Amino acid sequence: MAFPRPRPARPELPRQRMQTLQCGQGAVRAARFNADGNYCLTCGSDKTLKLWNPHKGTALRTYQGHGYEVLDAAGSFDNSQICSGGADKAVALWDVTTGQVVRKYRGHAGKVNCVQFNEEATVIVSGSIDSTVRCWDCRSRRPDPIQVLDEAKDGISSVKLSAHEILTGSVDGRVRRYDLRTGQLYSDYIGSPITSVCFTKDGQCVLAASLDSTLRLLDKDTGELLGEYTGHRSTTYRLDCVLNEQDTHVGCASEDGHVYFWDLVEGSLALSLPVGQSVVQSLAFHPRLPCLLVATQGQVTLWREDTFQPE
Repeated sequence: MAFPRPRPARPELPRQRMQTLQCGQGAVRAARFNADGNYCLTCGSDKTLKLWNPHKGTALRTYQGHGYEVLDAAGSFDNSQICSGGADKAVALWDVTTGQVVRKYRGHAGKVNCVQFNEEATVIVSGSIDSTVRCWDCRSRRPDPIQVLDEAKDGISSVKLSAHEILTGSVDGRVRRYDLRTGQLYSDYIGSPITSVCFTKDGQCVLAASLDSTLRLLDKDTGELLGEYTGHRSTTYRLDCVLNEQDTHVGCASEDGHVYFWDLVEGSLALSLPVGQSVVQSLAFHPRLPCLLVATQGQVTLWREDTFQPE
């Protein structure tokens, strides 16, 4: 006789502030967890990247090599490399240990808003306000991209990757999904400029944030609108949207200094987290824990669930 599996614990949302990182990088443009969530990267308006242990509040290394603001960064699956994009139109590949730039990829005609590694960290995918997504081979010495996706009619604000797909959000109000196995492009028109996109963990749905102060959950295959989430303010800035580690809640940064979370299924507001006085620049949710990174002005705060007890 098989016993029923225990019901999963009710998901908790991060509500208590655990750490505040005074980054010393000017305005923090993006904060990103690494692949296992033990470390994070912060991108500064002072042209630097910093690597942190946010759980202990310690800065580990500073990376210098961009000629202008750093706008996004990502770590490779094995934590040995970092890719970053900036307002200097360049995409940089870094060696984590030495702190040196391994390669610089130039080809975008405008600032690079978003960068991601593929799963094996053999390709960097970058999106720019020049309306293109470019794919760069990390292993070859080729200066030009291996692929250019130029279907967007306006700047690319957000790029995410799954095992075989590239998801992009653009200022032209469209969410585009490139299926690399079949060579197909799927496009969904939202109408308002997109600021951020992400996949749900199960890969079935896509979440998109746009400048009409609305988050939308779309069925990935049909494009059907499954949910709309409102209550935050997003009219001017490129703000991040996230899903929590269990896919039960969707979250979004807001221009009123809060972070908002909604129940994914019900659409009801579950949490309004007061973070600061000004725009919340960037958000990142931990891959496995109810743990949130929030960037506002020159600092990054780390939040955990109420029941969490630090060691």
